[in-house]
Order: sequence, then structure tokens, then C-alpha cells
Amino acid sequence: FDDATKEKYIPHCIEPSLGVDRLILALICSAYAEDEVGGEKRNFLKFHPSIAPVKVSVLPLVKNKEALVKVARELYESLSLRWNVAWDATGAVGRRYRRADEVGTPFCITVDFETIEDDA
Repeated sequence: FDDATKEKYIPHCIEPSLGVDRLILALICSAYAEDEVGGEKRNFLKFHPSIAPVKVSVLPLVKNKEALVKVARELYESLSLRWNVAWDATGAVGRRYRRADEVGTPFCITVDFETIEDDA
């Protein structure tokens, strides 16, 4: 209450500072998402592809077949020339997709036996 004007006012503050740390925090907060699968809550990031730190994950279907790994590694190396790309060949392919979701990777490429047969 202002005694001089006999009016009520609500104080407010505008903070015009902007820094890299605040910008990154805002991006992470806006990308944060949760889903529930089988009663279990899972956290992941949904970055827009233009701001995602990792653009693509390359996943060979299995790591013990040299032909699959070779094609996947070549694809990884060619994509790495232009974008930040992740390579993941450990564990089941479903878990690898889940790990890519957790860090906000917008695209995943799985190299399977059909890729080799079709020379795609």
C-alpha cells in the first residue's frame, strides 16, 4: 500500500540478465518429458532436431556380425563428418533406443541384415 497515493500496488521485478547457463537450463527444462511404461516412470529429453546435442545414433543390430558392424561403422563415420553422432553397440537394441531417448537424440538408425542384403 502506498501511503502517499492511497493506492495498492503489487511490486514486481524484471530480471533482464541472460547467459548461456540460463539458456541451457531453459532448453533442458522445456525438453524434459516423462512417460509411464508398465507402471514404471521413465524420464527422457525431447529436443527439437535443430538444437539436439546428438543428432543421430547409429546402432548395429548385433555386434558379433562383422558385416553389420562394418556397414554401421561406415555410416557412422560418414555422418560424423557433418553432425554429432553417437555409436552404441552394447546390449539389446531396445535398451540402446532407450538410452538414445534419455539424452534427447532425435534420430536412430539401426543397421540390420536387410540393410546388407538390399545394399541400402
